[in-house]
Amino acid sequence: MADDTTTQQDTATAAATKRRPWQRGSGGSGGSGGSGGPALDATRLRAVLAQVLWGVCVLFALILAVAVLLIAVDANVKNDLVLWVIHRADDVDLGFFDLNNPVKDWDLAETNPAEDVKTALFNYGIAAIIWLGLGKFLDKVVRA
Repeated sequence: MADDTTTQQDTATAAATKRRPWQRGSGGSGGSGGSGGPALDATRLRAVLAQVLWGVCVLFALILAVAVLLIAVDANVKNDLVLWVIHRADDVDLGFFDLNNPVKDWDLAETNPAEDVKTALFNYGIAAIIWLGLGKFLDKVVRA
């Protein structure tokens, strides 16, 4: 009986002293205070910065993709939201893939709306791919 009580006390003591990584003062690498030190803070800062940069690049690529979709479905350009997305896409097209002076224009005579969709898809698609590649590159560089 005495051995049983001692075992229960040892188990309770071990459970009380065992810390989880997210608890303060645990000394674990995931702790949020105390013993992490400046190296851990710099690593966490770089990881957050890399995530923010990746998120911004993905957002720019998404704006370009939505703009292509709106052009493809011939959305009402009198709608403020449609106009806003198309203007933002023009802002983030990197200057080389602008629809006013595209890299590749399938509708030189500007008579066929279907050709405008191809032009938008090609130019904004390439710009979106570049944004995603740039975002992944920046993510890797910042984390290194």
